[in-house]
Amino acid sequence: MKTLKQGDVVPNFSTNDEQGNTITLSDYKGEKLIVFFYPRANTPGCTVEACNLRDNYEILKAEGYKLLGVSADTERKQLNFKKKFDFPFPLLADVDKTVIDAFGVWGPKKFMGREFDGIHRKTFIINEKGIVERVIDKVKTKDHAAQILE
Repeated sequence: MKTLKQGDVVPNFSTNDEQGNTITLSDYKGEKLIVFFYPRANTPGCTVEACNLRDNYEILKAEGYKLLGVSADTERKQLNFKKKFDFPFPLLADVDKTVIDAFGVWGPKKFMGREFDGIHRKTFIINEKGIVERVIDKVKTKDHAAQILE
Protein backbone atom coordinates (compact mmCIF):
# COMPACT_ATOMS: atom_id res chain seq x y z
CA MET A 1 0.00 0.00 0.00
CA LYS A 2 1.64 3.24 -1.19
CA THR A 3 -0.37 5.97 0.50
CA LEU A 4 -0.09 9.60 -0.59
CA LYS A 5 1.74 11.71 1.96
CA GLN A 6 2.23 15.36 2.77
CA GLY A 7 3.74 17.20 -0.21
CA ASP A 8 2.54 14.68 -2.82
CA VAL A 9 0.60 15.90 -5.85
CA VAL A 10 -2.79 14.19 -5.97
CA PRO A 11 -3.23 12.40 -9.31
CA ASN A 12 -6.34 13.45 -11.20
CA PHE A 13 -9.18 10.98 -10.76
CA SER A 14 -12.64 10.47 -12.15
CA THR A 15 -15.48 8.46 -10.64
CA ASN A 16 -19.21 8.78 -9.99
CA ASP A 17 -20.92 10.27 -6.99
CA GLU A 18 -24.09 8.91 -5.40
CA GLN A 19 -26.22 10.57 -8.12
CA GLY A 20 -24.22 9.11 -11.02
CA ASN A 21 -22.49 12.44 -11.74
CA THR A 22 -18.86 12.21 -12.82
CA ILE A 23 -16.59 13.86 -10.26
CA THR A 24 -12.93 14.63 -11.00
CA LEU A 25 -10.16 16.20 -8.95
CA SER A 26 -9.94 18.97 -11.55
CA ASP A 27 -13.52 19.99 -10.58
CA TYR A 28 -11.92 21.31 -7.37
CA LYS A 29 -8.97 23.14 -8.92
CA GLY A 30 -8.23 26.29 -6.92
CA GLU A 31 -10.21 25.02 -3.90
CA LYS A 32 -9.21 23.51 -0.58
CA LEU A 33 -10.50 19.96 -0.45
CA ILE A 34 -11.03 17.34 2.25
CA VAL A 35 -11.20 13.77 0.93
CA PHE A 36 -12.21 11.29 3.61
CA PHE A 37 -12.14 7.54 3.01
CA TYR A 38 -14.38 5.21 4.98
CA PRO A 39 -14.76 1.42 4.80
CA ARG A 40 -18.50 1.07 4.24
CA ALA A 41 -21.66 3.20 4.17
CA ASN A 42 -24.19 2.77 6.97
CA THR A 43 -21.79 1.07 9.40
CA PRO A 44 -21.45 2.48 12.93
CA GLY A 45 -17.99 4.08 12.70
CA CYS A 46 -18.52 5.43 9.21
CA THR A 47 -21.89 6.90 10.16
CA VAL A 48 -20.46 8.64 13.25
CA GLU A 49 -17.58 10.08 11.21
CA ALA A 50 -19.74 11.34 8.34
CA CYS A 51 -22.35 12.77 10.74
CA ASN A 52 -19.62 14.64 12.64
CA LEU A 53 -18.49 16.20 9.36
CA ARG A 54 -22.11 16.99 8.45
CA ASP A 55 -22.70 18.65 11.83
CA ASN A 56 -19.59 20.79 11.37
CA TYR A 57 -20.01 21.33 7.64
CA GLU A 58 -20.75 25.07 7.89
CA ILE A 59 -17.57 25.62 9.95
CA LEU A 60 -15.48 23.62 7.44
CA LYS A 61 -17.11 25.55 4.59
CA ALA A 62 -16.36 28.87 6.33
CA GLU A 63 -12.68 27.78 6.43
CA GLY A 64 -12.88 27.40 2.64
CA TYR A 65 -13.08 23.59 2.44
CA LYS A 66 -15.07 21.40 0.07
CA LEU A 67 -15.66 17.78 1.14
CA LEU A 68 -15.76 14.43 -0.64
CA GLY A 69 -16.54 11.13 1.09
CA VAL A 70 -15.22 7.99 -0.62
CA SER A 71 -15.89 4.27 -0.22
CA ALA A 72 -16.19 1.31 -2.59
CA ASP A 73 -19.97 1.18 -2.11
CA THR A 74 -22.35 1.34 -5.08
CA GLU A 75 -24.09 4.56 -6.13
CA ARG A 76 -27.32 3.20 -4.68
CA LYS A 77 -25.77 2.47 -1.26
CA GLN A 78 -24.10 5.88 -1.20
CA LEU A 79 -27.37 7.58 -2.17
CA ASN A 80 -29.27 5.77 0.61
CA PHE A 81 -26.54 6.70 3.12
CA LYS A 82 -26.61 10.35 2.01
CA LYS A 83 -30.42 10.59 2.13
CA LYS A 84 -30.73 8.78 5.46
CA PHE A 85 -28.33 11.16 7.21
CA ASP A 86 -28.81 14.28 5.04
CA PHE A 87 -25.16 14.77 4.08
CA PRO A 88 -24.53 18.10 2.30
CA PHE A 89 -21.42 16.80 0.47
CA PRO A 90 -20.95 14.27 -2.36
CA LEU A 91 -20.21 10.61 -1.61
CA LEU A 92 -18.12 8.93 -4.27
CA ALA A 93 -19.14 5.41 -5.30
CA ASP A 94 -15.63 4.18 -6.07
CA VAL A 95 -16.63 0.61 -6.92
CA ASP A 96 -13.64 0.05 -9.24
CA LYS A 97 -11.30 1.61 -6.62
CA THR A 98 -9.89 4.28 -8.96
CA VAL A 99 -9.75 6.98 -6.26
CA ILE A 100 -8.97 4.48 -3.48
CA ASP A 101 -5.92 3.25 -5.44
CA ALA A 102 -4.85 6.78 -6.44
CA PHE A 103 -4.65 7.74 -2.75
CA GLY A 104 -3.25 4.36 -1.71
CA VAL A 105 -5.77 3.52 1.01
CA TRP A 106 -6.53 -0.11 0.04
CA GLY A 107 -4.54 -2.78 1.81
CA PRO A 108 -4.29 -5.40 4.56
CA LYS A 109 -6.34 -4.80 7.70
CA LYS A 110 -7.03 -6.66 10.92
CA PHE A 111 -10.41 -6.78 12.60
CA MET A 112 -11.40 -9.10 15.43
CA GLY A 113 -8.37 -11.31 14.81
CA ARG A 114 -9.12 -11.69 11.12
CA GLU A 115 -6.94 -10.37 8.30
CA PHE A 116 -8.39 -9.09 5.02
CA ASP A 117 -7.88 -6.37 2.40
CA GLY A 118 -10.01 -3.26 2.70
CA ILE A 119 -10.17 0.53 2.80
CA HIS A 120 -8.15 2.21 5.51
CA ARG A 121 -10.00 5.06 7.21
CA LYS A 122 -7.89 8.10 6.31
CA THR A 123 -8.46 11.74 5.50
CA PHE A 124 -6.46 13.89 3.10
CA ILE A 125 -6.43 17.68 3.23
CA ILE A 126 -5.53 19.04 -0.19
CA ASN A 127 -4.58 22.62 -0.97
CA GLU A 128 -5.70 24.78 -3.89
CA LYS A 129 -2.83 23.49 -6.06
CA GLY A 130 -3.81 19.82 -5.64
CA ILE A 131 -1.03 19.02 -3.19
CA VAL A 132 -1.57 16.98 -0.01
CA GLU A 133 -1.18 19.37 2.89
CA ARG A 134 -1.93 16.86 5.61
CA VAL A 135 -2.91 13.22 6.09
CA ILE A 136 -4.94 12.11 9.10
CA ASP A 137 -4.11 8.44 9.69
CA LYS A 138 -5.77 7.98 13.06
CA VAL A 139 -9.26 9.35 12.47
CA LYS A 140 -11.31 10.10 15.58
CA THR A 141 -14.75 9.35 14.19
CA LYS A 142 -16.64 11.27 16.90
CA ASP A 143 -14.44 14.36 16.63
CA HIS A 144 -13.16 14.32 13.07
CA ALA A 145 -13.97 17.93 12.13
CA ALA A 146 -11.92 19.18 15.11
CA GLN A 147 -8.98 17.02 13.94
CA ILE A 148 -9.22 18.61 10.48
CA LEU A 149 -9.34 22.14 11.90
CA GLU A 150 -6.37 21.63 14.27
